[in-house]
Amino acid sequence: MAEVSLRKVVKLFDGGVQAVRGIDLDIADHEFVVLVGPSGCGKSTTLRMIAGLEEVSDGEIWIGGEMVNDIPPKDRDIAMVFQNYALYPHMTVFENMAFGLKLRHFPKDEIKRRVDRAAAILSIGELLERKPKALSGGQRQRVAMGRAIVRDPKVFLFDEPLSNLDAKLRVQMRTEIKKVHQAVKTTTIYVTHDQVEAMTLADRVVVMNHGVIEQVGPPNELYHHPATIFVAGFIGSPAMNFIPARLSNGAGALRIELGQGLSLPVPADRTARYAPHRNKKLLFGIRPEHLTETTRTDKQNLAPITVELDVIEPMGMETLVHFRIEGTPVCARVDPAAGAQAGQPMTLAAHMDQMHLIDADTGKVL
Repeated sequence: MAEVSLRKVVKLFDGGVQAVRGIDLDIADHEFVVLVGPSGCGKSTTLRMIAGLEEVSDGEIWIGGEMVNDIPPKDRDIAMVFQNYALYPHMTVFENMAFGLKLRHFPKDEIKRRVDRAAAILSIGELLERKPKALSGGQRQRVAMGRAIVRDPKVFLFDEPLSNLDAKLRVQMRTEIKKVHQAVKTTTIYVTHDQVEAMTLADRVVVMNHGVIEQVGPPNELYHHPATIFVAGFIGSPAMNFIPARLSNGAGALRIELGQGLSLPVPADRTARYAPHRNKKLLFGIRPEHLTETTRTDKQNLAPITVELDVIEPMGMETLVHFRIEGTPVCARVDPAAGAQAGQPMTLAAHMDQMHLIDADTGKVL
């Protein structure tokens, strides 16, 4: 087990393509960190550089206090779980999990002890004599994880391990991976494009975009206090709404003007922060769950807005309603019993304590 540090790490591919642009990151011993972002953001390239599968163009990678730039993958004391299970089809589950230890000439009793322990952690003890063709996708992924666990490495690396599984199985396996980390407490770096995976698994989330790190923090911090419009829009489902806005003085207070006659009061504790931005192009950011029917009184600073609904999406425990403000699509979450109807007006309450103002030119949250 060990801490991992990246110092000004750069990755250049042929043709001058810069996949990773000088990132700095410190991952503590025992920590579970998730790299998340859209396709092409550099997250898998970063993981492969940590593993030694890609050369570092510039910068330094440290594992357990040792710089590993020039150390081959097999000597870095890491274990990697890939998107494809990469199991040997002619070997049993036991043999697949034990193979790496046999190559390192571990004693047979030590191999059995490690495999039995990993199988117990993953609840696959009854599968040890089966071959991969007799396993489900989730079981095969457990075997791939078991093969990593028996190594007892300093660091676990996961490269989108759940992408090949169906939605229900992905939820199950998320829980299993979290249980495994709680049991073995090995430093873990996990790559995914799925922000739900990132939020549910991570101690800290690293949001990447175009080869740079946009923000690092615990899941709740990124959700409630995003630093940029990219983080605000990427984290959360449905995504945060962004509505063009401007600031004005009205009724003795600072207000947010959205068009269509909609004017919302800025919370008193934010007036000093927002007042210098009166002349800027702004975006009013608010999550769908913070636009609700006016009967909800569990929050302070509710500002009513009346809109005409375009589309209603019943989701069972909640209903999503869609409408437009000055042509900008907006989504809100309401109670199924709220009586929302397409083509009809509805008064919603904006939870102003939960809103964000974003500089439209820089993308920075004010």
